[in-house]
Amino acid sequence: MMGFIDTMRAEGHAVESFCWVLREQGCQIAARTYRSWRSARGRVAARTLTDAHVLDAVRETAWTTDAAGQRRLAPEGLYRRRKMTAHPRRGAALGASAGSVDRAMRALGLGHVSYVRSQAMTAARTAAAR
Repeated sequence: MMGFIDTMRAEGHAVESFCWVLREQGCQIAARTYRSWRSARGRVAARTLTDAHVLDAVRETAWTTDAAGQRRLAPEGLYRRRKMTAHPRRGAALGASAGSVDRAMRALGLGHVSYVRSQAMTAARTAAAR
């Protein structure tokens, strides 16, 4: 449908007239729909590109390939968002924000490993004078 309108437009015909004829024939398409499709084609948001670079940097940081060719979680894969944000900024992804690193870590399934330290507490003596 869009290819047909492109061809007719290249021949010098108006988009509105073709959309009007197509609507009479039962194809519901508006000139505004055609123009929005035409202008958005091939454009990618800057955030999408940045997130892709950060995702690659986090993936390369978090996993290593062993001698057998299998990917294994590296010690850096246990980093939390704060430390993981600093790590790609030093290397490949200079514009890595905390939000983009967080989105990349969630997409890769990282950051859910919790390592809570147990607190050493002394037990109260019940026979002690208070």
